[in-house]
Amino acid sequence: MIAVIGCGNTNRRDDGVGSAVLQHLAARGLAHTPGVVLLDAGTDGMAVMFAARGCRSLIVVDACRSGSEPGALFEVPGAELDDPAPPSFSTHDFRWDHALHAGRRIFGDTFPQDVTVLLVEAADVGFGIGLTPVVAEAAIKATDRIEILVRERAQVQAVP
Repeated sequence: MIAVIGCGNTNRRDDGVGSAVLQHLAARGLAHTPGVVLLDAGTDGMAVMFAARGCRSLIVVDACRSGSEPGALFEVPGAELDDPAPPSFSTHDFRWDHALHAGRRIFGDTFPQDVTVLLVEAADVGFGIGLTPVVAEAAIKATDRIEILVRERAQVQAVP
């Protein structure tokens, strides 16, 4: 199973890019591809962790604020980004990067080792709905790249 998980807050403009990418993937038919699951996790890191469990491969897409040019697309191995969650009494602080860290430790071999994260540099994360034009264009590029990654991983998984 390949899980493609979009993260972010659709009420914070470009932070909703993960959701937009999933909508593009669904419109292209990826939601009906055997062995592929699409999930809009919003800001729920726990959902990421539990959805990834049992999958062979995981692709996460989200917005970032690195100071780069808005719309820049970054592809990063998940192992580079997993981050232990700071101690907290609330799951609101538990993000997808914490989910990668915790999932590997909690679920062991049933948590995917093959993790790719696509990050899109946001231009505007203020309150509002809809992506800025530059991030909307980057969402299409991210969608194209995810389609390629899914095809490559599906072929690898089909090999006995």
